[in-house]
Amino acid sequence: MAGKKVFYTKNVPEPKGPYSQAVIHDGLLYISGQIPVDPATGDLVRGTIEEETEAVLNNIKIITEEAGATMDGVLKVSCYLSDIHDFPRFNEVYEKYFPQYPPARTTFQAGRLPLDVQVEIDAIVALPSRKPRYSRSQSSRRPKNK
Repeated sequence: MAGKKVFYTKNVPEPKGPYSQAVIHDGLLYISGQIPVDPATGDLVRGTIEEETEAVLNNIKIITEEAGATMDGVLKVSCYLSDIHDFPRFNEVYEKYFPQYPPARTTFQAGRLPLDVQVEIDAIVALPSRKPRYSRSQSSRRPKNK
């Protein structure tokens, strides 16, 4: 597909499966589902729904900013919770990242999330016209795990 670029930043853990951290196409950044992983250690964040949500949104913020955008540019998110009863507590953290003009959003309970985490979020972000710092063409391969 012409114009498709795989986006990768070393400031969040790289994907462990056959997918990209994010993809850029036609001025949009599509961020793959993020789970609560500590970017400094690569370890899962196990804790309250608030702690896990904070970790997920922090990783989305890092990817967004590394691509040259801001959280104000987030247009749409899909939020997956392991327990919909956590929705009010999830929202308390979520609204800190989107205090004004929040993106369109879908939130639902997933049967089971990867690695039994409590939350996963993906995002679509509008990019400014400048080029991101770390992008590669579709034919580039992400680094292999060492």
